[in-house]
Amino acid sequence: MKQTYHIQGMTCNGCKSKVESVLNSFDEVTSATVNLEAGTAEIDTTTPLDAATIQAALPEKYTVETETKNLFESASSEVNEKSELQQLFPLFLIFFYITTASILLHVKSWSTEAFMLDFMGLFYIVFSFFKFLDYKGFPNSFQMYDPLAKVVPAYAWLYPFLEVALGLLFLFRIEIPIALITTIIILGITTIGVIKVLFSKKSIQCACLGTALKLPMTKATFIENSIMLVMAVWMLINLYA
Repeated sequence: MKQTYHIQGMTCNGCKSKVESVLNSFDEVTSATVNLEAGTAEIDTTTPLDAATIQAALPEKYTVETETKNLFESASSEVNEKSELQQLFPLFLIFFYITTASILLHVKSWSTEAFMLDFMGLFYIVFSFFKFLDYKGFPNSFQMYDPLAKVVPAYAWLYPFLEVALGLLFLFRIEIPIALITTIIILGITTIGVIKVLFSKKSIQCACLGTALKLPMTKATFIENSIMLVMAVWMLINLYA
């Protein structure tokens, strides 16, 4: 019989090979094929193989979910939704800290423009930090959804450095127009990739906080990019209005 599983945490061909090797090691499995981009595993088995058994055999970085539906599907969906929100908690917490820090910097003499510049600067610096935590793993994960990184792999390796540079430009108020235009271009490209993933309903890992933290690709990723894009466009319009 054929079974399909969603496997989160796969970021490169090495992960794909590892998962396929584990799946094919089961006596019940006649063949197993992993689709890295879709984050799925197709398994042919002589007898049913449950997700818990597969999960126990795989390293902790991988999370196994079955596509099989049952009478308790609604309850299961609620549990999965809570799990997704829990996984996104680090992203929400980081956004809270960045926003709070940006507000506190200007609470005595408020300036919306200064707040936005510091928010964007801190955003880039903090997010680049998490990418550098697993610098080798980031490019493979980023290439799974960013259109430019797919075509030019070197771009994925340079991206964390580009974020650091943009962060410093915003924080030190250097070449702001160039920083804003660059932000619109690179985040615009990434957002296109995010939208495609969301519409395809693929289950892949978001690389916004690198691969050290396992975040699923969700609408939160789209909102995160959109906030930065709206700020950059608003600031650019104000500069030349």
